[in-house]
Amino acid sequence: MEKYISKIAQELQLTEKQVRVASLLLGEGATVPFIARYRKEVTGELDEVNIISIRDRLEKLDTLDKRRESVLKSLEEHGKLTDELKGKVLTAETLAVLEDIYLPYRPKRRTRGMAAKERGLEPLAVKIFEQGGIDPVAEAAAFVDPEKGVEKVEDALAGARDIIAEWVNEDAEIRNTLRKLFAEKAVIHSKVARDKEEEGAKYKDYFDWEEPVAKAPSHRVLAIRRGAAEGFLLFRVLPDEEKAINIMERHFVKGDNPASQEARLAVRDSYKRLLSLSMEMETRLESKNRADEEAIRVFAENVRNLFLASPLGQKRVLAIDPGLRTGCKIVCLDSQGKLLRNDTIFPLKPHNRLKESEETLKKLVESFDIETIAIGNGTGGREAETFCRGIDFGRKVVVAMVNESGASVYSASEVAREEFPDYDLTVRGAVSIGRRLMDPLSELVKIDPRAIGVGQYQHDVDQKALKKSLDDVVTGCVNAVGVEVNTASKQLLRYVSGLSERLAGSLISYRNENGVFPSRAELMKIPGMGAKTFQQAAGFLRIRGAKNPLDASAVHPESYPVVEMMTSDLACNVSDLMTNSDLRRKVVLENYISDTTGMPTLMDIMSELAKPGRDPREQFELFTFTEGVSEMTDLKVGMKLQGIVTNVTAFGAFVDIGVHQDGLVHISELADRFVRSPHDVVKVHQKVEVTVMDVDIKRGRISLSMRSNPLEPHGRRDKDAPPAKKKPRGRVPQHKTSGEAPGNPFADVLKGWKSV
Repeated sequence: MEKYISKIAQELQLTEKQVRVASLLLGEGATVPFIARYRKEVTGELDEVNIISIRDRLEKLDTLDKRRESVLKSLEEHGKLTDELKGKVLTAETLAVLEDIYLPYRPKRRTRGMAAKERGLEPLAVKIFEQGGIDPVAEAAAFVDPEKGVEKVEDALAGARDIIAEWVNEDAEIRNTLRKLFAEKAVIHSKVARDKEEEGAKYKDYFDWEEPVAKAPSHRVLAIRRGAAEGFLLFRVLPDEEKAINIMERHFVKGDNPASQEARLAVRDSYKRLLSLSMEMETRLESKNRADEEAIRVFAENVRNLFLASPLGQKRVLAIDPGLRTGCKIVCLDSQGKLLRNDTIFPLKPHNRLKESEETLKKLVESFDIETIAIGNGTGGREAETFCRGIDFGRKVVVAMVNESGASVYSASEVAREEFPDYDLTVRGAVSIGRRLMDPLSELVKIDPRAIGVGQYQHDVDQKALKKSLDDVVTGCVNAVGVEVNTASKQLLRYVSGLSERLAGSLISYRNENGVFPSRAELMKIPGMGAKTFQQAAGFLRIRGAKNPLDASAVHPESYPVVEMMTSDLACNVSDLMTNSDLRRKVVLENYISDTTGMPTLMDIMSELAKPGRDPREQFELFTFTEGVSEMTDLKVGMKLQGIVTNVTAFGAFVDIGVHQDGLVHISELADRFVRSPHDVVKVHQKVEVTVMDVDIKRGRISLSMRSNPLEPHGRRDKDAPPAKKKPRGRVPQHKTSGEAPGNPFADVLKGWKSV
């Protein structure tokens, strides 16, 4: 690990001490949230992003080291390892460079060069590649041997060129040079597959598309790759061929004699048959990795904002899962989210049993003292909202629309069956809608984030990397908010720092058998809860109503003695210190600095004492859609509407305006200024005002704008856009994710344009 400290510090622009300490803590099993929250002194106040970057870079370098060891072992086993070669392997800084070094020695399938060597043509290849004053034809005549399969002089020359072509292909220096050329100058060019124009019409913007791969945004790279995977597009990623060959010729061709001409032919063959395909595969993989990273970053940011959406809080809720033919399923929940009653009403078409449905709702609202009605925003949602708002309950009852994305996934999950074994999917879905309004975080952790429906091309990116990133996000959200240990579900607890799924289950079992936890100290009695795990988890677990008020705060138990010293010096108790701001102002923090407690921790303690167990999420605000607008046919160009952001992508934001079809605010319409990233302007679940720019009912598309004067021309162009002649008209097509992983992304490279 130590050998990487300087490298990582330089890459991440951190001090070596910060990287070293964070690496040591991670190596000892400390979690990212714990290090970021409770080890600020030793890390120099590194945040979660920095710590995750250090962790991920260490993992990549460890992977490189393991591959390095494998290469050295293979070279040694085959008797190829020299001191010079070993030095090159040990100093290789990337996997690509390491593989280039190993390439000439790596076991490979039978090649044309191998066959030529078996026919005894390697000495001829050596003479030609030296490019001295020889006559290649005359030299080749000596190697004609029909018994070895060399029938004529041209056969000998062709075999020698095959050998030279492979030498060129395996030259580490030229591979590195071409790798840079491909990275900087390669162009991604897509075209429609033969006879697929009509069937693949959704990809028509890419039927003849090209742009520099280094500048291609992630959503276009992933769209082209998906089109290719589905068999509608073919694409190549190549720089100018003559420029690449000229670079190679300057490196290998030494003159203009007959031998040099043979070498020139071998170099051109090497590029076209070997190197270009190899470099193209690398470039395609690299562009895919970049696109994945960007798409995952966008997805993760959306998930973070969704999970940290404002909670309604502990209110008694009646939740409605709207339905037309099968009716609206309703459930009543207490302030803890416990299911009290379920029923079905039929106020919508085709039934229209309005009076009966109204009476049912009134009785339930009265019987269970309902404070809020939560309505899913799926089919019939706006109609159900209108119906509920028209009812006079005799007192104020808040009606709120809830994004139900993923509720159906939850209702069919093992988690839902475990929670509600005696209820069907519709009841479970309605419960999920109600609980999601009360506390989005607690409910969304029960659903795979990939099923929530935010982000772009989530089924096309590296699923392992996506899961890892989303787990980091969810873990960060859960620990930032904190978890009430006496009411939390197992799904929520398993994201708490230090707790595994098994230990979360043990906690639930202990709670069921012994009742609520009276203090954090009681957590140590859970089977499997050791001192290390307790240290990692305790600060993020809350116990409201505990004898020690600090147990309900984010003050870590290891800092309790510091607070006790403060209360002793002020002759008060902890509750006094929490409720009396005058007492807190008397605390001189410098008096409590020690070897283990520094100013960052002391400032956090004082902040917690002022607002113990504070929720970092914004306060809940009721949102309502514009009245009288519930269908696409109600929309008119120029109409200004209230909306809520449902998804943010690299090319813009989708906004729910209450008409069952989200509208798109293209990145160029997000603000009056130039916007580099949509996340700079909007986030998921944000409330916005938009202007209708265009409505295409046939294709189900709505174009929206957030500019102050949206109907006036921009007078500017996205500087990242490709050349105008290749720029697609309208927005880049967005497609429903199929849920199927694409096939081998490099299969078409090996066969050019002929296959995908």
